Amino acid sequence: MAELHTLADDRLIVAIDLPNALAGLELAQRLGPAVSFYKIGLGMLTGGGMALAMELKGEHGKRIFMDLKLFDIGATVEAAVRGLAALDLDFLTVHGDPHVVRAARNGAGGSDMKILAVTILTSLDRADLDASLMREGDVPQMVVERAARALEAGADGVIASPQEAAAIRALPEAAGRLIVTPGVRPAGSALGDQKRVTTPAEAIRNGADHVVVGRPVWQAPDPRRAAEAIVAELTSPQARRPNQA
Repeated sequence: MAELHTLADDRLIVAIDLPNALAGLELAQRLGPAVSFYKIGLGMLTGGGMALAMELKGEHGKRIFMDLKLFDIGATVEAAVRGLAALDLDFLTVHGDPHVVRAARNGAGGSDMKILAVTILTSLDRADLDASLMREGDVPQMVVERAARALEAGADGVIASPQEAAAIRALPEAAGRLIVTPGVRPAGSALGDQKRVTTPAEAIRNGADHVVVGRPVWQAPDPRRAAEAIVAELTSPQARRPNQA
């Protein structure tokens, strides 16, 4: 089968959900120029995740999304974000509660780091929210309401299921803001622990600016080819938004 050799597209963010920084760096080297944007989350922090972020950013010119989902009192969030902003990161997640978003916005100051608010985790459904004593309501509508409040509080964008991206994109508050969608699986991929999913093309068509894909890339026999196939899908006619020519 012919190689794709698709150029990197930073709409694809590859989640490095691996045990340690050495494994993460090995993956990045295998992916090479096919991927320009990486997400590093809590699971990697004790395995050298911050050092990996700095190496990928400083030595390899990659963009970095630190997915820490910060939540605490305002002063603590502000201090944490201020320190992270000094590291020249690209994206940082916080929970979408307005007081958290406002504190993070203050901590980011005039840096270029984008504050992304988590609405409702894509691994959760209505039964999970009931178990957590969250108020009754339709999950997609709750996501849209939380997104609107987070954007009003100063978030640069939101994290949301691709199934809710279109409704969020339609919000007046979402004009010029980012929508980043985990819960994205290429056709035929296992769902894993995700419950609200679409394909990469569907996510972009629904209004997402970036899609986050992890296991379908790094568990693939050929991770680079898997990433190139996703990039090809992102540039296909199937990913075109309805209002685009």
